Amino acid sequence: MHRPPLTLARWGSFHVGGREVRVEGQPPREVLFTPGSAPALLDPNGTYLVGGMYAQAMEPAPKRGAAPLMLWHGGGLTGACWETTPDGREGWQHFFLRQGWEVVVSDAVERGRSGWMRIPEETCGVPVTLTLENPWERFRIGPGTPQDGRVFEGQQFPADMASWCNFIRGCVPRFTTTDDLTLEAYGALLDRVGPSVVVAHSQGGFFAWRAAQEWPDRVRALVLVEPASTGLAEKVAALAGIPVLMIYGDYIEGDARWPAIRARGLAFADAVRGAGGHVDAVDLPARGIRGNSHMIQMDRNSDDVATLVQDWLVARGLWS
Repeated sequence: MHRPPLTLARWGSFHVGGREVRVEGQPPREVLFTPGSAPALLDPNGTYLVGGMYAQAMEPAPKRGAAPLMLWHGGGLTGACWETTPDGREGWQHFFLRQGWEVVVSDAVERGRSGWMRIPEETCGVPVTLTLENPWERFRIGPGTPQDGRVFEGQQFPADMASWCNFIRGCVPRFTTTDDLTLEAYGALLDRVGPSVVVAHSQGGFFAWRAAQEWPDRVRALVLVEPASTGLAEKVAALAGIPVLMIYGDYIEGDARWPAIRARGLAFADAVRGAGGHVDAVDLPARGIRGNSHMIQMDRNSDDVATLVQDWLVARGLWS
């Protein structure tokens, strides 16, 4: 599908966040950095900066969004999941740029272009990596494995083997022990960019809830695409002034995990409403938008869901 060119007023990238860690008492060692070069003596002692975050910002011309729109990815992924779909279509980064939003795409701590820290000293854990087979059922593509080729009826994810391999190529190691560093980095990102609309997927939904609770003055609205967890019950009152949209896809009822995850998310939404907040929870099949996997922003009907998000943001007065 041919689309007109995008006009950008500004396009750049930056790194934010991190904390200094001092290492002492370690023995130097000789390292050959490049085959055929001269060996170098590497002293591992010194000051390290760990927990930084990469972000890319694009501002369209003209700009119509009332605030920057941030796209926060889920576990085992990077910001690339918002850029281009596995079958080569434009992602949500392009969609919202075309609507006139300044879009900020980030790679969370220890992912993608954010740089890495000392393992396992600073991560305090072992990285989790994904096999070719692992996310097939977990992300609700179909039963069995991708090699079997079976998908749920009406499945919208581009599940041919070539596209699936493209998706897996974009998966990266992640830790389950760096949440504090990651939340700090998202706080630094919000501080750098300013009050923003946060669109977050899966694990990113957990950080979005928590960031809004810690820095409510920096979050204009939350759009949570199948959030994997919730915020803190004891800080629910902090969310009272932040409109929230929650989106859930298809095939949840037959899944082993997602009914419980969604139930906890909806119960937390009720708590936010009870504290005076505004939360809209959308079940896509009930809206007639069917066949969505966990990777909604990559599904073939991703523009339909993005249009739903855009309409909601307009209704909240965040676009002109």
